[in-house]
Amino acid sequence: MARPRTQATTPAARSNKMVQSRDRATSSPAARRAVLKRIADEGIEHILFWFTDLEGHLKSFAITPAEMKDALDDGMGFDGSSITGFNAIEESDMVAIPDPATFQVMPRPLDEHGEPLGSKVARMICDVVTPDGKPYEGDPRYVLRRALERMKSMGFDAFNVGPELEYFLFEDDKGTQTLDEGGYFAMTAQDAATEVRNDTIAALESVGIPIEYHHHEVGPSQHEIDMRYADALSMADHTITYRLIVKEVAAWHGYYATFMPKPLFGENGSGMHTHMSLFKDGRNQFFDRRDEYHLSPVAKAFIAGLLVHAREMSAVLAQWVNSYKRLVPGYEAPVYVAWSQRNRSALIRIPLYKPGSEQSTRAEIRCPDPACNPYLAFAVLLHAGLEGIERGYELPEPMETNLYRLSAEQRKERGIVALPGSLGEAVEELASSELMARALGDHIFPRYVELKRKEWDEYRSQVTEWEKERYLAAL
Repeated sequence: MARPRTQATTPAARSNKMVQSRDRATSSPAARRAVLKRIADEGIEHILFWFTDLEGHLKSFAITPAEMKDALDDGMGFDGSSITGFNAIEESDMVAIPDPATFQVMPRPLDEHGEPLGSKVARMICDVVTPDGKPYEGDPRYVLRRALERMKSMGFDAFNVGPELEYFLFEDDKGTQTLDEGGYFAMTAQDAATEVRNDTIAALESVGIPIEYHHHEVGPSQHEIDMRYADALSMADHTITYRLIVKEVAAWHGYYATFMPKPLFGENGSGMHTHMSLFKDGRNQFFDRRDEYHLSPVAKAFIAGLLVHAREMSAVLAQWVNSYKRLVPGYEAPVYVAWSQRNRSALIRIPLYKPGSEQSTRAEIRCPDPACNPYLAFAVLLHAGLEGIERGYELPEPMETNLYRLSAEQRKERGIVALPGSLGEAVEELASSELMARALGDHIFPRYVELKRKEWDEYRSQVTEWEKERYLAAL
């Protein structure tokens, strides 16, 4: 529940906050005026303020247009003790500062005559600050901002990211009844949800998220809609918006969309393959025309950083018990820590270079899933890559062999390690990582480890139907 504005509304606190926020859109009077004009011109009735908890769950409260000017200047107070991973009750006051650059009018369902239903609502994504105006270290968006500050201190301008989110459509949220039995790139005869995807794309584009292409994925009733790459902060904002809109449009059609990594046994899970590159002065710093793989020394060190720290990052990129049901051999998901140009069994793939497409040179990491917190995921990926650059990590030779077909001895001979096999293993790797502690910060790191350990403990104490069927009559 939103609270009345706190001490951050005082002139001294506001001044302090603007100093802290001087590089943000929130410090631009022109940007704030532009938002107020759009609200008036477009007849907006409510404005949603969005942010996420540690696990990436979207949090929202609404204000009226009458409150918007003060909210843009001073933020809106709320109870942080009620948000997963935020403050304890004795220090619970938080302030949400809306970022004017994120103002978008939300899509609405249409009636049988094509007229929109419901109120006209806009949304803004917020930075969370303390009552004295300082950035709140428990805000996942701030964790990503800090990673980007490290990047800029090393001479780069932009970390461009292109995630590919997969999801399933089911009849409802009570089970996993699929809508079709179509496979990869299935045509409309087998793809029952083409119109759902078409409406989803229209809704995404209406809120400023450009779409490159969409298709039926490998699993029955599984889909993918790919956003055009953007800078990491914008893309994290896009990702939380994408997940909500996919679910809402599915609900308009009477279906249920889920980003659960592995909802169906025996079928491919849903991944979030993530493409990454660093830019400086408008030029892609990953490209080198003379290199055999067209990869610059910067790109090689960045990829080496991803490989070295892959196991430590796993609990952030694949943060749920269910995530590790996807990361198993045989379903096109990566298991082994290696890189390749064409080999999709490797953790990191380098998409094939095309002459004239130097700006598109990038690395694709294949272990994240779409149920991660994108702010934290992009932050740890960036930190791992920058660590490789800063420390001069050497990139090993690529692995072009199908890694699933190698024996354990062969993988050991080649120095290939596996990703964690469970959330429990992944959490302990995270807990012992000095880099991840720095990346997530003193507030989030211990709380995140605690949350994930608790989830693992709750899961491993359960007695499943599989165990009963296998053991009850036999033991």
